[in-house]
Amino acid sequence: MSRIRLTRLFSFEAAHALHYYDGPCRNIHGHTYKLQVTVIGTPLSDSNHPKNGMVLDFGDLKQLVQEQVLQHVDHALLLNHDTPDDLVESLRRHHQKLVLLPYQPTCENMLLDFKDRIRLTLPPQVELHSLKLWETQLSFAEWYAADN
Repeated sequence: MSRIRLTRLFSFEAAHALHYYDGPCRNIHGHTYKLQVTVIGTPLSDSNHPKNGMVLDFGDLKQLVQEQVLQHVDHALLLNHDTPDDLVESLRRHHQKLVLLPYQPTCENMLLDFKDRIRLTLPPQVELHSLKLWETQLSFAEWYAADN
């Protein structure tokens, strides 16, 4: 049977700052991100199975991405773990949804993090094919399994 690609588009709101960056993005600012997730696999061929004919139920893909990625980053401030302590403490004191990351929260690094999170929980018969993360309407990063 042929392999089929499934794609689902997600969006989330998040802010970040690029600590040590030499441009305006060193300041806290926000984006409406769009995340495109594409998986590939062979549709199930079992007439007795409720998911017969599916590579992966779109609802299952939605839940997986929600649990592994979106619930962590949506409406959060994403900062590198080496952000100055006084800023981190001030944000925590004001009960902000703060996520300290072991990397600079660039579009590229976020995409690699999302790739790892999603891959860990995909069913064995389904592979992650590609990801695309838009930081703005005109700027995005892409990851393809075939390139790696």
